[in-house]
Amino acid sequence: MANPTAAMLVIGDEILSGRTRDTNTHYLAGELTKHGIRLGEVRVVPDERAAIIAAARALSGAYDHVFTSGGIGPTHDDITAECIAAAFDAPIDIREDAHALLRAHYDANGQELNAARLRMARIPEGARLIDNPISAAPGFVLGNVHVMAGVPVIFEAMVASVLPGLTGGPPILSQSLRIDRGEGEIAGPLAALAEDFPDLSIGSYPFMKGAIHGTRIVIRGTQAARIDAAMIRLAALAPEATA
Repeated sequence: MANPTAAMLVIGDEILSGRTRDTNTHYLAGELTKHGIRLGEVRVVPDERAAIIAAARALSGAYDHVFTSGGIGPTHDDITAECIAAAFDAPIDIREDAHALLRAHYDANGQELNAARLRMARIPEGARLIDNPISAAPGFVLGNVHVMAGVPVIFEAMVASVLPGLTGGPPILSQSLRIDRGEGEIAGPLAALAEDFPDLSIGSYPFMKGAIHGTRIVIRGTQAARIDAAMIRLAALAPEATA
């Protein structure tokens, strides 16, 4: 069975300006790998309606699942919900179940559910809510797009809520080997290895450590025996290589 595919859409001017470091992509990639879903693409777009809609439509059509982060809070620049609704031509309005979640949360904390906070109850028609055990404001799933918060602790909680309901594939396994030789020295044999093992992903990542110019090779796939066989071939390129 082929592994399902996924894309990540990161939304926010603060990411593109460098003001905020994106950790959600790293977290999602690890969780999807464990679940047997291949993350095939990551896009980062600003808080601009046209950019969000275009990216959501393109990724939704190209992958089995799309995960977004950012832009579902209470401020004027939190426009992700309305943009995803527009991408699917779905109406959007305050929905009673989301409203009730927010009302209960703010009442319990002695806070006002004001107009700004109520924006977080705007859910596209036909969407399913994603649980938010941290701050109650839900994410949602519309079509194959999973819309989640940008705050890392909330994003991670939403991922934990979503993944058990998704059909994965065989676990994606990996092994790595450090070779203290430059990429230029091993490029030919590495290309031959990749040709002989087309079912595996073979990545080459150069590094410099003091006077050593080396390469770390990472082999990924779903069949442990095939990875082992490729690693044996790879180790022969450099007897001094280390895992």
